[in-house]
Amino acid sequence: MSNKLKQYGQRSIKYLITSARNMLIPIFSVILGLLAGAGIMLVSGYDPISGYSAMLNGIFGDEYYLGETVRQITPYILAGLAVAFAFRTGLFNIGVEGQLIVGWLAAVWVGIEFDLPKFIHLPLAVLSGAAAGALWAFIPGLLKARFRVHEVIVTIMLNYTALHITNYLILNVLSDKQDKTENIAESASLRSVLFENWTDLSRMHWGIIIALACAIIMWFILEKTTTGFELKAVGFNHHASQYAGMSVNKNIVLSMVISGAFAGLAGAMEGLGTFGYAAIKGGFTGVGFDGIAVALLGGNAAIGIVLAAALFGGLKSGALNMPLEAGVPNEIVDIVIALIIFFVASSYFIRWILSRFSKKGVK
Repeated sequence: MSNKLKQYGQRSIKYLITSARNMLIPIFSVILGLLAGAGIMLVSGYDPISGYSAMLNGIFGDEYYLGETVRQITPYILAGLAVAFAFRTGLFNIGVEGQLIVGWLAAVWVGIEFDLPKFIHLPLAVLSGAAAGALWAFIPGLLKARFRVHEVIVTIMLNYTALHITNYLILNVLSDKQDKTENIAESASLRSVLFENWTDLSRMHWGIIIALACAIIMWFILEKTTTGFELKAVGFNHHASQYAGMSVNKNIVLSMVISGAFAGLAGAMEGLGTFGYAAIKGGFTGVGFDGIAVALLGGNAAIGIVLAAALFGGLKSGALNMPLEAGVPNEIVDIVIALIIFFVASSYFIRWILSRFSKKGVK
């Protein structure tokens, strides 16, 4: 009995040490990134204390800044979920940006064209964005399942296809030769008077609730359902899954469709919440590509993605205040943000080094 208690105690201590290390490594990585960014500002002749104070003020300075930060976090959560869901099931969805764009357009189109009560119109517009993203992701999923065409190549090409098709539709179908559509109906808007009053008229909207709910949904699907088990099994080993009686092709397509739905929702949040219209884009929004980094930094886990999206959203939102309040040029701001992200991403490398040292210590 005493030996069992001793073994249990040793396992508990080991678990606590591992958990503490896993929590401290990302924090240490952020600190390294901040120090590196401070060095860049010093070399460039700017005060890092003023710069970072301006960044923090841009994130938490008042209700308006806080609301804008939450608004920025919302699409990052959904884009990160889209990348992570595909990755957890053995696929690499580089087409989140394109799926986001078509989801944005579809949601806005429903928000403009229909005149319905809000309890019908808003869910219909949101689901239309998800359906458009899912449909756009269905194409590479089908090509992967039927012809084994690599999804990375197809999704990259479909990003450009989505960009130019949506621009054409906005210019020639939805806006009568204008560079943006009319505003969506109030019954399809995610904006809230409650949030506007709380956050001093910021653009924060109900999308943050949808994004957090989607994080829970992803966790539930992958960890608590038979479908999630099959999706992960197929991603891990096609041949073994097929031998066990699972439909490999069906699960490949399903994985891409769910991933695309998350991406389409990210676009719907922008169209129905942040902007309220769809506009011609001279280039990509960047949210879909940033979603790759969010997913990787979050370890492809739901809670990790929420935290990584909070970091990304905070940096993006706070950085807007650095040129205004501290006089730091936009170029330096971009370098500082890139360094912080680089060191956070290097947490994997730091963890690997520590694990190597711990193994040598055991020997």
